[in-house]
Amino acid sequence: MKYFKLPDLGEGLPEAEIVEWHVREGDSIKVDQIMVSVETAKAIIEVPSPQDGVIAHLFGAEGDTIHTGEPLVEFADEDDSDSGTVVGELSRHQGGDSQREEFIIGAAPSSRQAASARVTPAVRALAQRLNVSLDTLRGSGSQGAVTAQDVEHAASLDRSLGAPEALRGVRKQMARTMAQSHAEVVPVSLCEDADIDHLPAGTDITMRLVQAIAAACKAVPELNVWFDGHQLARRVHQKIDLGVAVDTEQGLFVPVLRDIGNRPVEDLREGLNRLRADVKSRSIPPAEMQGATITLSNFGTLAGRYASPVVVPPQVAIVGAGVIRSEPVAVDDQVVVHKVMPLSLTFDHRAATGGEAARFMQALIMSLQA
Repeated sequence: MKYFKLPDLGEGLPEAEIVEWHVREGDSIKVDQIMVSVETAKAIIEVPSPQDGVIAHLFGAEGDTIHTGEPLVEFADEDDSDSGTVVGELSRHQGGDSQREEFIIGAAPSSRQAASARVTPAVRALAQRLNVSLDTLRGSGSQGAVTAQDVEHAASLDRSLGAPEALRGVRKQMARTMAQSHAEVVPVSLCEDADIDHLPAGTDITMRLVQAIAAACKAVPELNVWFDGHQLARRVHQKIDLGVAVDTEQGLFVPVLRDIGNRPVEDLREGLNRLRADVKSRSIPPAEMQGATITLSNFGTLAGRYASPVVVPPQVAIVGAGVIRSEPVAVDDQVVVHKVMPLSLTFDHRAATGGEAARFMQALIMSLQA
């Protein structure tokens, strides 16, 4: 038998969720035939077969989470000496009078495997009888073991509030990223307004923001950096790769618009349109979601004036743009009504000083008002 394991789907993508199997056990398939669609935190990816063969067993059902290095498919192949492009093999261990197969992998155990190790058969039977999902329970017993009281309490909550819905795919990764930011970043926010009344009707505001961020990064490169909080080291980038937050029904995506300081505005607009289309179709390559050096959250297309956007390590800064409003402003000692864009800048104070952040904001506003 040969076993094909979930391959590395890209940096920072240690797991995937099975969306749909395109083969069944007993099917004969050809090399490069699509076997399964899996959803990562960044995209839906179709996994092809590495060989011709017959499917002997499928590991996991639709909706299950599988980690990199864990088996996906078992091939019924008589020639075990040639593994082709199949990743990894099964280790066999003798135990008593029976032979069992055990997977030796380097990935962390799945939630279901972890649950099995901390739930007794009696508690598991109680959970089944009360229709309680063990995957969403945090045990209160010794070493995190799930107790009968935990199950009964969860059943009571389910009856009164409804069963909890486990986060999956993009939303699960977003929760992890936000928790990482909260644990690692020392955030400080600055807020200010830019008077953009001089911009003619029909101006591409998003592109103006992109160009202004590029100008600010060139004026104050200390915010276009990656910071390693463990080594207390920073890497100043010569190129500006801008993460652009995109809101979708599945959750928040942040594709990366590359080298914004050296591209004409028409090329930037075309590139951003393509990224957004790929995000909405869930066809964006994982590489297009990695490597941002600074981020823009243009939440003003929806609602909101100021915010404290979340800095995602190793970046040290994120710019937020709120809803453009017509407001009274003082011009040459006269009160007039102008269009004003509210701006927010959150930065990691471990890596940048308040003066650097203030100068960055100043350069950003000057570029928008130029």
